Amino acid sequence: METGIQHRTEQFVHDIANPGAAGLCPEMLEVAEEACRAGDFDLAAEIYGSQLADLSQPDRGLCLRRADALVRSGRIAEALDSYCTAAKLNWLRPEELGLLVENIARSLREKELGVLTRDVCPQKSEPFKSSENKPTGKLSGDGGRECGGDALEDEQAQDLFSCRLCKSLLAEPTTLQCGHTFCKRCLEKDGVHECIKCKYKLNKKNGQIHPMGFRVNVILSSLLDKWFDTESKARRLWLDGESMWKKQEFTDALEKYDKALELAPSDCRLLGQRAELHMDMKNYSQAVQDGDSVCRLKPLWPEAHYLKAAALSKAGRNEEGLQEYFLCVALKPGWTAVKLEAQKLLSEPSALLSSLQSPLLGERTRAASSKDPAWSLAKTPLCDGQGEPSGSGSSKPASLNAIESPIEEQKTLTSILAALPPPPSLKRKCPNDPSAFGPPAKFLKPDGACSSQKPSAACGTRVVPPNLLDSADMECSLCMRLFYEPVATPCGHTFCLKCLERCLDHNPTCPLCKENLSEYLATRGYHKTLLMEEVLVRYLSDELSERRKIHEEELKELSNLNQEVPIFVCTMAFPTIPCPLHVFEPRYRLMIRRSMETGTKQFGMCIADEVKGFADYGCMLEVRDVKFFPDGRSVVDTIGVSRFKVLSHGQRDGYNTAKIEYLEDKKVEGEELVELVKLHDSVYDQATVWFTSLKDNMKNQILSHFGNLPGKDNNPQGSPSGPAWCWWLLAVLPLENRAQLTILSMTSLKDRLLAIRRVLIFVTRKRAR
Repeated sequence: METGIQHRTEQFVHDIANPGAAGLCPEMLEVAEEACRAGDFDLAAEIYGSQLADLSQPDRGLCLRRADALVRSGRIAEALDSYCTAAKLNWLRPEELGLLVENIARSLREKELGVLTRDVCPQKSEPFKSSENKPTGKLSGDGGRECGGDALEDEQAQDLFSCRLCKSLLAEPTTLQCGHTFCKRCLEKDGVHECIKCKYKLNKKNGQIHPMGFRVNVILSSLLDKWFDTESKARRLWLDGESMWKKQEFTDALEKYDKALELAPSDCRLLGQRAELHMDMKNYSQAVQDGDSVCRLKPLWPEAHYLKAAALSKAGRNEEGLQEYFLCVALKPGWTAVKLEAQKLLSEPSALLSSLQSPLLGERTRAASSKDPAWSLAKTPLCDGQGEPSGSGSSKPASLNAIESPIEEQKTLTSILAALPPPPSLKRKCPNDPSAFGPPAKFLKPDGACSSQKPSAACGTRVVPPNLLDSADMECSLCMRLFYEPVATPCGHTFCLKCLERCLDHNPTCPLCKENLSEYLATRGYHKTLLMEEVLVRYLSDELSERRKIHEEELKELSNLNQEVPIFVCTMAFPTIPCPLHVFEPRYRLMIRRSMETGTKQFGMCIADEVKGFADYGCMLEVRDVKFFPDGRSVVDTIGVSRFKVLSHGQRDGYNTAKIEYLEDKKVEGEELVELVKLHDSVYDQATVWFTSLKDNMKNQILSHFGNLPGKDNNPQGSPSGPAWCWWLLAVLPLENRAQLTILSMTSLKDRLLAIRRVLIFVTRKRAR
């Protein structure tokens, strides 16, 4: 369309520059152009018409400009005359009819389809991802035509149990590690490299599927077969037919499609694919029937009308095909490929050149046409398709006679538009006026009322039959309870997230099929299966609420850092001092994970005790970072927070727990505080002298592990656990765990400082000897 307009503009620039050659008035043409820019197309059309009347020879470019102005002003019938005149001078190119197609479609959309969208089943149309290229491939199944466009509109058009790639019932549902589920065959297509929902990269290497491949989600597959038995069987037949179609086994493929449609006669995409198969088999009448069925099921779906239009065109029924192309453009204005198809049909000589002779033109149209300067051109010798004058004895171009003579049942564009009946609720002032046509009556329900029935699979919504809904079908095989945060493994089995993590703590294999899940464990791609989660929310909301309540109670119990504190039995830990841990035992993997899940990020550290299992005193650690290894091990970066005393010992799920109370230093005042400050400064100076006297290699080891000696505190009693440098010194001094434990348990800062002084004196004398 832009090319045609640009060509006409260039021609007018040339004409204005050479007014004598064309016999045109440059000033008037400039006024007409300005009127077009201002939106006054009626004025522009009148100016172009007056210019044409003054010409001794018709000008094709001016006829087209006048036709475009008339189209833009809504005077389509008059515009047809100008287009026909231009066509007689030289056949129209498809791009020159862009405005005509757009405005016919706009008229249909604004005047007629607005009523239809309220009267017909209020379903959303399914727009296309790309409107620039002609759709190729099948309607669905094997990847389907790419549908997309407006994300919200596309989302609403999709059913919970439909594949987001092929838009049909999930066949062999496969759940990716990101949690989204698609048909297995759709994921295996060469052009699919990422999840269209979240852009997760699919596990393909060198164009091939990774050795583990895409595995069917066992639970979802069985549920879909149970809930939608008939449709599932039809889907399998459908996919079998697709495979045969690819192998050019058309007869066998058609048999499969026929059987599938016996089970699912209202499946629009299945009907659409069979229509395309019929076209490949050159069974055009059957293709038209299937296309018509799709249009009746989804009257507001552009793809349905495109399919029918293609079938009608291949069957040689171009006028009817043109109707469907107009409806496509009306429903999907941005679908450029369909506009071009309509323009190609309109550009055929028989579509426009015979419109002036049409008896279906009404009196109003003829009256308008009689005033058209172009009308006289039908009575004068015209140029042929190459722009040369035709024989003087003919009132039509020779090429027109050659085209019309072998076609006995030729219909015109005017008759095509006039044949489109309006909805019962809309009346046209002129029954034969093509500027006021309406959509086919087949789009309206017999009673003209809106459907009040509940949505069905045909309208895009599947509902699980209540009698087939059983919570036992959605229970975790590990905890034997309803799935909570269900996740699917690469091998296709589904478990509760927490249940799976606990199993992988002990063994990196699937609990059911024993498939090696080391790579899955390494990436820790634990994402909920969103489809299963949504099913639980929609259909088992009460059971899920109860299950969630139990889970939250367990988390609340685990997050109580007084009553049941998880205890890591390993080494001595001190407040403010880093304590890196290498975690490899399954029980401690679980313990660390729970401390992160509850949000506390804390657990207790105690040394072992031969009698009680662990000591009566310890230090709380806070997790700062966790780094996981592919085999499940992890390095946990922690730091000491506060001291505690164990009141009772316990166990939970294999690891130790304890009821505790936190320890704080007793504060002193007056003279005792003065003496405490002097003792504090003295011991700090003594510690500084000892540390600086160490050999460089030993000093460097301490610095790399614990950092520099913290500075002296101005307020020794500012922290409940006392000055940080005391704990740093206690961590680096060569003391046995029991001696360190004794100092850790002290609640008197004075006693702790005195104990540290004794240790410093001892290690200093020992090194001197």
